[in-house]
Amino acid sequence: MAGLAWVAGLASLAPAVALAASVEVRVSDDSDRPLPGAVVFLESREAREAVRPMAQVDVAQVERQFQPQVNVVTVGTAVSFPNRDTVRHHVYSFSATKKFEIKLYVGTPAAPVVFDRTGIAVLGCNIHDTMVAWMVVVDTPWFGRAGADGRVLLPQVPAGSYRLRTWHASLVAGAPAADQPLRVEGATSQASVKLVGARP
Repeated sequence: MAGLAWVAGLASLAPAVALAASVEVRVSDDSDRPLPGAVVFLESREAREAVRPMAQVDVAQVERQFQPQVNVVTVGTAVSFPNRDTVRHHVYSFSATKKFEIKLYVGTPAAPVVFDRTGIAVLGCNIHDTMVAWMVVVDTPWFGRAGADGRVLLPQVPAGSYRLRTWHASLVAGAPAADQPLRVEGATSQASVKLVGARP
């Protein structure tokens, strides 16, 4: 489906189920403008039981910026922070979701950082104040990021009741993901989310 952001590998994370649906979510700001890059995820007891840590996740430093800037990982995922610049970086997070420091280094640190608690962690560099990134740690295998049109498609979601959570990097620091109920049934379920205070 054109304009939709597909999430690679989600189908392999989801359990085999007899009834599953595609969930299409449109995310906009309070002026109804699309919010590209918005993070969408579905929470439920079944989602918590189905989730597994992801493999081989890197958040690199390139040209004194984090790449990618917004990252979504499942709880328990180990993340490496390779420095691909010619200058040293000092990567840290003081967020309640994950507190850590990787002091001045080049190359790839020997030990990755395990994100073992759900929530949103803000990353920075103690040397370069303009560097910022976000880790969105979720307890579900059903998640994705919106494309340029503000839409995201989550494939192979088992039928049932969920909490639809939505977050965008432009929200005020510390803002939690928005929360609303969603019932998934039939071949396709649709939802719209308006994130007040966010901007494209």
